[in-house]
Amino acid sequence: MGNVVSFNTVDDYNKFNNHETLHPLVSVINFSKANERTGSKMNFNLNCIFLKDVKCGDLKYGRATYDYQEGTLVFVSPGQVLEVENKTDYYQPMGHGLVFHPDLIKGTSLAKSMSDYSFFSYHTNEALHLSAKERQLVLDLFSKIDTELKQSIDKHSKKLIASNIELLFNYCERFYDRQFITRQHIGSGVLEKFEDLLNSYFSSEKPYTIGLPSVAYFAEELHLSANYFGDLIKKETGKSAQEYIQSKIIDVAKERVFDISKSISEIAYDLGFKYPQHFIRVFKQKTGTTPNEYRSFNN
Repeated sequence: MGNVVSFNTVDDYNKFNNHETLHPLVSVINFSKANERTGSKMNFNLNCIFLKDVKCGDLKYGRATYDYQEGTLVFVSPGQVLEVENKTDYYQPMGHGLVFHPDLIKGTSLAKSMSDYSFFSYHTNEALHLSAKERQLVLDLFSKIDTELKQSIDKHSKKLIASNIELLFNYCERFYDRQFITRQHIGSGVLEKFEDLLNSYFSSEKPYTIGLPSVAYFAEELHLSANYFGDLIKKETGKSAQEYIQSKIIDVAKERVFDISKSISEIAYDLGFKYPQHFIRVFKQKTGTTPNEYRSFNN
């Protein structure tokens, strides 16, 4: 378990799973063709989408275990190291996957929109759980890509393959929107914890030691990736996580402005601003008045 298996090319991963390399930059994997194996750490320098069919080994990224059961879709971006925990017992991998090298999509419309698919930066406990109908749609798109790979490579191959991958990702965005709704109780719980963390942040010494609160700070406190956390808060509130934090800062600032024993500069520092001018600018942008004007108008 100490050794890390690295996959730098599609051919590396094909060999690991007993697959012929039909295209040097992309492959559709049927894991039932792979030999039985034990747990291992794997370093991917590829984009991967894994669809698991059965429970066989626990998939980990970092210290967290994937919420990864049958019918779950997991996205891996280049540079991630995954660990399959199965001690020393052999197991038969099952399921399907799509792997492609980043070079595949260079010069395509997918390359321009790749950064929009935030689920590639989600953490391990934020996998996509598919319904039976959604699972079949994913398999159909895998099949279309596989069919194209079995054709002779020509000038249309790259565009057709990239277009089907982009279509798959667009469907996955829809599926995640559905998951945010069907797991709304989880989202509501995260929002409540987020609000509690915000309140405790400003009643502690953290503004002095850390500064202004960030999306990354709260995502880490809630054991979520920044992207998943931001997407979840957006679905729950209609605001981005950053906008939500800024609104809280202004709400707290409005209360503290009435403490005439403190100067505006002191209030700025209390909130975590490095420079009072920054606080004054943000306050005026959000309220239409400076802190001093707000203090005067409401006294």
